[in-house]
Order: sequence, then C-alpha cells, then structure tokens
Amino acid sequence: MDTTHNTSYQNANNASLRSSNTNSPLLRYAVIGSTILALSAFSTGCTDADAIDAANGPDKVEETVFAIPVEALHLKTGDITSTYDTTAILEAREEAFVSARASGIIEAIFVEEGDYVEKGQALAQLDKRRYELNVSKARADLQGIENELERVNKVYSQKLISHDTYDKLNAQYESVKASLSIAELDLKETTIEAPISGFIASRNAKVGNLTESFQRERMFHIVQQKDLQGVVFLPENELTNVSVGQVAILNVAALNNQEITAHVERISPVIDATTGTFKVTLRVPNGQNTLKAGMFTDVSLEYATHANTTLVPRRALVTIDNTHSVFVVDGGVVKKVNVSTGFENSDVIEVTHGLTGNEQVVTAGHQNLKDNAPVEVVNS
Repeated sequence: MDTTHNTSYQNANNASLRSSNTNSPLLRYAVIGSTILALSAFSTGCTDADAIDAANGPDKVEETVFAIPVEALHLKTGDITSTYDTTAILEAREEAFVSARASGIIEAIFVEEGDYVEKGQALAQLDKRRYELNVSKARADLQGIENELERVNKVYSQKLISHDTYDKLNAQYESVKASLSIAELDLKETTIEAPISGFIASRNAKVGNLTESFQRERMFHIVQQKDLQGVVFLPENELTNVSVGQVAILNVAALNNQEITAHVERISPVIDATTGTFKVTLRVPNGQNTLKAGMFTDVSLEYATHANTTLVPRRALVTIDNTHSVFVVDGGVVKKVNVSTGFENSDVIEVTHGLTGNEQVVTAGHQNLKDNAPVEVVNS
C-alpha cells in the first residue's frame, strides 16, 4: 500500500512539472516584473536617503582666496633727461712724438716715463764735440772774411777795386755768416728738448744708441692731459639734436664708474657717406689728472630735460604688443592701468598719461597678475 501511494505522488509531481514547462513564458514575465518593482523601490529609497543627507549637510562649499605676494613702490616726481648713448676713447688734446734733429750717439737721458716736463726742458743729450768744432770753424771763416772786407772797404772808397769784386766779397761774407748760424743751430739741437709741456708717455731712447736726424723712430712720446678729448660718431639723424656747448656725461668704468661732465666742442660739418655718421669732439676736463689718454668711456649726450614729471620704475612697466601698462595697488587688489610714456633712462621711465603720481605700483611679482587680483605687498 505504501508503494502504491508513493507511485501516485511521483506521478502527480511529474504531471505538475510538465504543466510548469508548458506555462514557462508567463512565469518568466512574472519574475521580471517583480524584479523591476524591487529595484524601483530600492532606488527610491536611496534617493530619499541622499535627499535627507543633503538636507542635513552644509548649504554650500566656501572657496578659499589667497593673496598674491608682490613688491610695490610709491611713484615719485622728478627730472628726467633724454640722452643718446654711445662710447668713446679718451685722447690727449696735445701730444708730441719727439725725434732728434741732429745725428749722434746718445750720451745722457734726463727723464723717465711718467715724469712731467715743461716746454723747452732738456730730455736727452747727444755727443756734441763734432758740432762744437763746426761752430769754431765757421767762426774762424767769418772772422777772416770780416778782416778782408774791412781792408777792401778802405780801397773801395778810393775806387781802387771793381764793383764786381766788392759785391762778391760781400756775398761771401753773408754766406759764411749763415754757415755759422747753421753750425750753432746744429750744436743746439744736440740737446733734445720737450716741444710741449706734459707727461712722458713713453721713452724709446737708450744711452749709447746712435740716432739719426729726423729718423722715423721716436725717442719720446709726450702727452698733455690737463684737458682730454673724446671723439664720438653719431648717425646723421641726430645732427639736429647736437649743438656746441651741449652737456655730455661720461661714465668711466676704470674709475669705479665715476661720472665726468664734458661738453661738445666741435661738430663736423660733413656726413661720412660710407658710414652715415658725423664726428663730434667732446672737451673733457681733467684738472686732477685722474683720467688717462686711452681710457674707454660710456657717453650720454643730453638732449632735453623734463622737470617735475611722474617717474615709474622701469621694472614696473609691462609691455605687450607695444602697449604699456602698470599694476596699481588699491585696497588689497591690483588694477591694470594703461599708460603713455616719454623720456626714459636705465632706472625710470616718464609717464605722460594714465597716472596721477600718487599711486603705488607693483615692481616685482606682476608676471602672473590679472586685473582685480588680490595681492599682499611684501617689500624686502
């Protein structure tokens, strides 16, 4: 009986399974619909939870603003001069290369390089014995002619000699007299004298050397350095800006960048067609003899001066596409202000429009600034 019951139960299950397999599409749709409803309920629950969290959180996120550190300076007013910058080498206004006019052995030298000599002072002495003998001979010849001429004058008055003989004797007298003067001049020239006053720049003569008259090798070089000169060559378009007496500032690097005030002394009236420049000569005072011929100098020719004008530091100016501007500090922020410029030098630039002169402008740190950016002035 148990066996029969089990068999009937199994058959019933099999029939049920067959019936399930027959209705499987409807079952799948039912399962899918239940899944969608479950997911919707879960999503709605999460959204509500997020809404609750947002309501319980802060209303908004605050943004932290950092001030940009910059360096700034207050503007100042002053004078500024328009200049033309060039270079020059200082030259001696007076110099002389001394050569011997007489020939002979150098017996003595009386000066050395660096010595100051006056005009006419003896520099060296040549052997003069031959020249002394020439002078003695010329004097003897002259004496003989004078004695003969004295005797002839007595008989000439009595018409005892011809006019022709008398004239020849007078001409001979003048010739011998001139020979004596030449011999005396040659003797004097054995002493080498300074043609100008100044410093001995170089000495090439040596005792015992033979020197020839008017030889090309110079015995001494003398320079006068109380007043020097500087020669500059300016482009032709600067001709109308230069005048005699105009001030020029010289900066001498060899003297710790000492500044010397010079003046325009001469302006060449012609333009060099090859270079398109003209020559300007500057007079450079040197009363203390601190400047030396041959020194290199930077020259600034001053054209015009603007007085009591607004000056801005050169490093404060920002130039983009030929437009100049500065950043002005105002209440913890910066304002970008366009400006017009005028004269300028190595340190400052004249502002002709855009600023009143009372502003504080950024001089460092403005590379990344924008208009209305917050800043903090941290001058060192």
